[in-house]
Amino acid sequence: MGARPSRRQVPEAPRVTLATLPPELLVQVLSHVPPRALVTRCRPVCRAWRDVVDGSSVWLLQLARDRSAEGRALYALAQRCPADDDHQDEFPFCALARFCLRAPLGRNLIFNSCGEQGFRGWEVEHGGNGWAVEKNLTVVSGAPSQTCFVTSFEWCFKRQLVDLLMEGVWQELLDSAQIEICIADWLRVRLLDEYENEVVKFSASPNPVLQWTESSCRQVSHVFTDFGKGIRYVSFEQYGRDTRSWVGHYGALVTHSSVRLRIRLS
Repeated sequence: MGARPSRRQVPEAPRVTLATLPPELLVQVLSHVPPRALVTRCRPVCRAWRDVVDGSSVWLLQLARDRSAEGRALYALAQRCPADDDHQDEFPFCALARFCLRAPLGRNLIFNSCGEQGFRGWEVEHGGNGWAVEKNLTVVSGAPSQTCFVTSFEWCFKRQLVDLLMEGVWQELLDSAQIEICIADWLRVRLLDEYENEVVKFSASPNPVLQWTESSCRQVSHVFTDFGKGIRYVSFEQYGRDTRSWVGHYGALVTHSSVRLRIRLS
């Protein structure tokens, strides 16, 4: 007869948990977690996880997974121009965490660009019967709302100050000369330093756009490049009036304002 099988039990392999992982493996594991969940769910778990989320390594790994041309360029810039987190007393989390959470590249940094929320987000100076929000006379492709701001028979002015650091960009990246600031609308735009001093300015041309000379919307656009170091704010300014001085709102119409950041690939 054959030999009886042994009844000896094979010892179980020790269980591996996240709590027992060495720090370098924990960073690798957590780097696969989406940014918002990293901050809201993983960071409060324990001190070790908090230290990982507050460090830069886990966020660099997230950037490294974007293999597009812009993603590779951004990863190289993040290594070459690391954030020193001088503003950590002003903003929560490290600079790379803010960048991954806010995702500032490519999205419109202007809030309420078409007046769909009235004048929220804008500093407004009313002239004549003041600014108004009306429906577009023609469809504006790509706009989040088919509404627009309309001026009156005296000069109307409004401004939105975009804080690039608050939007998620770190200062060393802005100073790298590899970031371009793309703006579009009827407008005047100024780039300001941290003290809100003007560094660079662009005004639409022709300035002013003559009233009722065009039947369709005109998009004015400009790209700021090589703007030097120290830029923090974009001051996006619009003004207009009805040159016929009619009571009501018959002046310039402005809508779908945009400020977008992109990496310069060339």
